[in-house]
Amino acid sequence: MMLGLLLARAGVDVVVLEKHADFLRDFRGDTIHPSTLDAIDELGLLNEFLKRPHEKIEQIHGYFGDLQVPVADFSHLPTRCRFIALMPQWDFLDFIASAARKYPTFRLRMQTEVDDLLFENGRAIGVCATTPHGPLEIRAELTVGADGRRSTVREAAGLQVRDIGAPMDVLWMRISRRGDDPEVPAGRFDRGRIFVMIFRGDYWQCGFVIPKGGYDEVRRRGLPAFRREIVDVAPFLADRVDELADWDAIKLLTVKVDRLVRWHRPGVLCIGDAAHAMSPIGGVGINLAIQDAVATANLLAGPLRECRLDSATLHRVQRRRELPTRLTQWLQVLIQNRVIGRALQADVPLEAPWPVRLLRRWPWLRRVPAYLIGIGIRREHVRSRDALANENG
Repeated sequence: MMLGLLLARAGVDVVVLEKHADFLRDFRGDTIHPSTLDAIDELGLLNEFLKRPHEKIEQIHGYFGDLQVPVADFSHLPTRCRFIALMPQWDFLDFIASAARKYPTFRLRMQTEVDDLLFENGRAIGVCATTPHGPLEIRAELTVGADGRRSTVREAAGLQVRDIGAPMDVLWMRISRRGDDPEVPAGRFDRGRIFVMIFRGDYWQCGFVIPKGGYDEVRRRGLPAFRREIVDVAPFLADRVDELADWDAIKLLTVKVDRLVRWHRPGVLCIGDAAHAMSPIGGVGINLAIQDAVATANLLAGPLRECRLDSATLHRVQRRRELPTRLTQWLQVLIQNRVIGRALQADVPLEAPWPVRLLRRWPWLRRVPAYLIGIGIRREHVRSRDALANENG
């Protein structure tokens, strides 16, 4: 959606396809990071965006047993907004779509599910899709797969995936919030359990981390046992954990960390999770995807507008974004193996790892994880033009 806005803004004819009738999906990435807020500001949309309901997160804490550790402090970031904005992703998508509709070259087709790519002489020339009114073909100079870790586009393009692996899956759920609950998002580590709580106004969005492939075992032990495990790690939820009345209230996220060897072939390009599925650690996947979109628009808007797109130009996108992707995934895997994997194996109260203890001792160190989470390895700035501004002089 962000790429659609940026390309339409630059005068490129764009069609964005969404298979559902609306954007209402729960337990998506709902974090809008400072570098993304900077990009929205560069589009001249920040003041309007911040009028939408959201929560500001200026710090992130972790709990190792009973020890509270401030992990990241965003107040020192070199950005316009020194906080993470928590906003349901459907609101964010709706905002971006509304901004994009102001440009005559933007079209959004809902209830349009891509089934396959169209090829001609080995080049992708568009997609075939299914709509409520029957099959549809859409032809395009470039098809961008931004359709997530189970991407139809990347599979149809035959792009090779390198599986990096993850030792965990996550069970997501909602639990109501009381007035005297803490407000700062926190990860709780104790006795082989990891429980993440994200403040969402009148409820908590909670993630219970389990070993990879362990969902069947969790269900075998039963829902009462699962609720007791939540209370063991977050005792203040004891008076409301029964809100998890059945397994339908609990959603499984199968964690993947992978990336494409090559992000493109003639006529098709993958970005975001379709090019590199990220671990939920740090919530950085959506930020990396937005940065991909900004870089893609910067590099491709001119060639698309002037009908001079070629494979070398597509490869420039991968060259630009591959290093931050590799480094971010390396850091995520390091945390998965050194912290998450060990925590899931613990059968005694877990001690904070030494890097975490350093964060508690020296507050200035918290700026490092804040930078990596809030900005990332390489921040992208909007360089593509605004066609309407140019027309208006």
